[in-house]
Amino acid sequence: MTTTEAKPITMAAALNAALRDAIAEDPTVVVYGEDVGPLGGVFRVTDGLQAEFGENRVWDSPLAESGIVGTAVGMAMYGMRPVVEMQFDAFSYPAFEQIVSHVAKMHNRTKGRVALPMVIRIPASGGIGGVEHHSDSSEAYWTHTPGLTVVMPSNPADAYSLMREAIRSDDPVIFMEPKSRYWSKQEVALPVTTEPIGTAKVVREGTDVTLIAYGPTVATALETAEMAEAEELSIEVIDLRSLSPFDDATVGASVRKTSRAAVIHEAAQFGGFGAEVAARVTEREFYHLAAPILRITGFDIPYPSPKLEEYYLPTPERILNALATWEWELP
Repeated sequence: MTTTEAKPITMAAALNAALRDAIAEDPTVVVYGEDVGPLGGVFRVTDGLQAEFGENRVWDSPLAESGIVGTAVGMAMYGMRPVVEMQFDAFSYPAFEQIVSHVAKMHNRTKGRVALPMVIRIPASGGIGGVEHHSDSSEAYWTHTPGLTVVMPSNPADAYSLMREAIRSDDPVIFMEPKSRYWSKQEVALPVTTEPIGTAKVVREGTDVTLIAYGPTVATALETAEMAEAEELSIEVIDLRSLSPFDDATVGASVRKTSRAAVIHEAAQFGGFGAEVAARVTEREFYHLAAPILRITGFDIPYPSPKLEEYYLPTPERILNALATWEWELP
């Protein structure tokens, strides 16, 4: 693809471009799922792809997530690179057995002889006024499953770059797309290559606190850092980008600098991904910590109705209130 001039582009458009470029460059790449064909997907991420490449490369599947993933396993075993869409996060649960028992284990089960180069796209998290089956944050299920790579971009440039890398990978990738960020814009010149899978990024420098975020909560963390300036609090923000594999080096370096850390995610707190982050940081950086690691998350309840969503999701105010609970006079 010829490099274009930088222009504002949404995350949905960046993902669309990544899929288009991958299909055009590699005849083994196919895209399918519920309503991804003529409709272009619920969020229009696949808009125009079937018209451009035909029904043999992009097609609508039956409403059966287990079947979508199961057929992708067979295709990947025989040399294809399928990219399948689950449409909404909670819709991936009917495919849970396929993903955990087969997608994640095939490479190990065959002692490395069979690779599964496939991408499972999961529009994830809340912030769009959706009901409970349309607003889940399921990342902890997938990161707890050995054999899966799990990524979650927060911006258009990473969305494009991580998708291209995910499709090229010979291992299965769970590609979580934060729905509330689909329409966020960024100046990007495509094609773009950002940091590789397995690499976090410091998106704002700070000296007093490290906020660790991913996907939809990166924007929340950055807004919090802006608000904290008025209180003379310097916040560093890390965008994890890759949940598994996890970038201990970047996170650890930041925590050693600031000596305080908090993790932000939309999923419920109990057993959430933030617990793993807190444990890893504590195990590796215990003697550099001046205070316990905080988790600012969704509540331990099923996802609420749209009218209550604003109270459920982490906000800058909730984050700043949590930071205020620390004993700041400690060294």
